[in-house]
Amino acid sequence: MKKMRFDEIVGQSRAMQEIYEIISKVAGKNVNVLVQGESGTGKELIVRSIHYNSDRYKHAFIKVNCASLPEQLLESELFGHEKGSFTGALQQRIGRFELAHQGTLFLDEIGEMSLVTQAKLLRAIQYREFERVGGSKTIKVDTRIVCATNRDLWKAVQEGRFREDLFYRLNVISLQTVPLRELKEDIPLMVSHFLKKINEKFQGDVSGGCSAGL
Repeated sequence: MKKMRFDEIVGQSRAMQEIYEIISKVAGKNVNVLVQGESGTGKELIVRSIHYNSDRYKHAFIKVNCASLPEQLLESELFGHEKGSFTGALQQRIGRFELAHQGTLFLDEIGEMSLVTQAKLLRAIQYREFERVGGSKTIKVDTRIVCATNRDLWKAVQEGRFREDLFYRLNVISLQTVPLRELKEDIPLMVSHFLKKINEKFQGDVSGGCSAGL
């Protein structure tokens, strides 16, 4: 059995132990996962850990930040496009879904995706196939979807800003991150971890102390 890896995730508190346990249970299951929590609480580290502890770890881990691209560009980023399909499409582009075949596609800030793109994402997940923008050829993929958001996605569903059917497709397994203010006992470990990384990067010998009673 492959040993579980949590390389960049730091903490030994009960809350962190529960997160390690969830990762261990879901990593090997070929299901979609939704990671929710405040900004800066390690959502991407958890997603990466799920991928690298899964049977897909030898294949690609592809990330898309859904908040950083306008609607048309996000669709092209996800599904790719054919040459000439829109102004500026000077050559064929392979989308992230296709690049993540047999691996994991990480959709960060999924709550920022428009309803139009949500509908296309739903179809790709449901049927494991899609067409590139401007194309007619159906492309079949085997891609695991792991999403993250700092929004209350169920509230967005109730407000009509997120599709309920897509929510249930993505939220097969849900994982909630824990903010630092609730992990005070882990702060000394985190300080030691980051000091070690700084010393390794700059070949220094920075030291520091941190009381476990913070």
